[in-house]
Amino acid sequence: MAKGSFNVPLPKNEPIKSFAPGSPERASLQAKLKELKSQEIDVPMYIGGEEVRTDKKVRIAPPHDHQYTLGYYNAGDASHVEQAIKAAMGVKEAWANMNWENRAAIFLKAADLFAGPYRDEINAATMLGQSKNAYQAEIDAACELIDFFRFNVAFMQDIYNQQPESAPGMWNRLEYRPLEGFVFALTPFNFTSIAGNLPGAPALMGNTVVWKPALSQVYSAQVIMKVFKEAGLPDGVINLTLANGPDTGEAIFNHPDFGGIHFTGSTGVFQRIWKTIGENIGKYRSYPRIVGETGGKDFIIAHKSANPKALATAITRGAFEYQGQKCSAASRAYVPDNIWNEVKGYVLDDLKAIKMGDPEDFTNFVNAVITEVAFDSISSYIDKAKNSPMAEIIAGGGYNKSKGYFIEPTIILAKDPMFTTMCEEIFGPVLTIYVYQAERFEEALELLDATSPYALTGAVFSQDRYAIELATRKLVNSAGNFYINDKPTGAVVGQQPFGGARASGTNDKAGSSLNLIRWVSARTIKETFVPPVDFRYPFMGKD
Repeated sequence: MAKGSFNVPLPKNEPIKSFAPGSPERASLQAKLKELKSQEIDVPMYIGGEEVRTDKKVRIAPPHDHQYTLGYYNAGDASHVEQAIKAAMGVKEAWANMNWENRAAIFLKAADLFAGPYRDEINAATMLGQSKNAYQAEIDAACELIDFFRFNVAFMQDIYNQQPESAPGMWNRLEYRPLEGFVFALTPFNFTSIAGNLPGAPALMGNTVVWKPALSQVYSAQVIMKVFKEAGLPDGVINLTLANGPDTGEAIFNHPDFGGIHFTGSTGVFQRIWKTIGENIGKYRSYPRIVGETGGKDFIIAHKSANPKALATAITRGAFEYQGQKCSAASRAYVPDNIWNEVKGYVLDDLKAIKMGDPEDFTNFVNAVITEVAFDSISSYIDKAKNSPMAEIIAGGGYNKSKGYFIEPTIILAKDPMFTTMCEEIFGPVLTIYVYQAERFEEALELLDATSPYALTGAVFSQDRYAIELATRKLVNSAGNFYINDKPTGAVVGQQPFGGARASGTNDKAGSSLNLIRWVSARTIKETFVPPVDFRYPFMGKD
């Protein structure tokens, strides 16, 4: 069969729709929301070529209306995870041997399906199941997932094109093999795009995958599986299981063919996984790849020269979009006293204008947090602030879960820079601000760096270039994604590869080739065209 050297389509970031009043995309999305709410779905596990259902049905409800039923998912157990591993290993050779351009075509088709016929469905499912407003769903579930698939294909080709030099008489080449064994993808609730990319990236590189989504994200996860199948992904390449964490971990981390994990979630869970892998290291066929993006205590720090209005807008958007449930959400801010009153006024005006409620009402900026467990945890931090002489709530502080898990955007003013809410990850719509003396900017930078074990995202606001340079240098290890005069959220695939270090993960940068290179194992091949036939070297001759 004829072959060729193929160039994949040049990727471009998917344009973001506005959903403005009167726009066709607004009407189309509203119709899809109404359609989805009119039916109850039954979400199976996808193992090999089977849709697996069980006797244990778990209700799926919107976080903003927990009495409403969207459908049910079929809960699995360890035996289903074992079946998924078997299915993944059963098709591994065929998938790994498929020509790369055919793997690429599957993911490019999936991207086009999400951009076209499935755009409303993936957005609506994310809005209903994860309580995201239309814009937050669009930039995540549609655009970022499309970008992941299109850019990853281009990154794959870039990796394959990285080849060594060859000296005369030989040909050196690098073969980028998929990992031995299967890859386990453990995905979070907060980004539908991450849920698609974590199993998708290893699969693109020729690996087969067992995928466990967060059980609070199952409603949109099933749309991703539906698109994978329509795009032509062979059965068994990505297997979706719906067992609980302990059952899944028991099956995965004791299996000799465990080849790697692609993870986004909490730092505590990731550290337990790493420890388990270490304890079981002698069981595995090879050293597993461990790739994880975990927690954050993301910051904004302002210099005395900062633009107060720009800083206030970054605080409002960075802290409260998607209820602060972004890995990158601003959770602490350091503001100099010379601009504090002005910044405070702007932020309080913003919060007075914000509406909170159901994402189906497009005028709502804030929606519900994901689960009752999250609600209880976040509200407990608010209560600590209410009862502490070292903190003052200057905005918000209210919460109610009678209909949905609603928590007001809350700002805490800390008198102590080491107050609990300045240090611990909250993962909700709570921002703590510490006001420092304007002339002590460098000390504030040092305080910021020492306060948290995390290093995911952060931002500096300043009109003074010396101050920007100082902050960039002093905070070099404080954030894997660092922003200058912008909020610390909103990384775009191909523009700002995402990931942090320290307690925030392995910094393998989703949205770049740095992540994809983790899912291959290179083999060097050297071919000598005319091999020597005498062991003697010239230097061995007599004078």
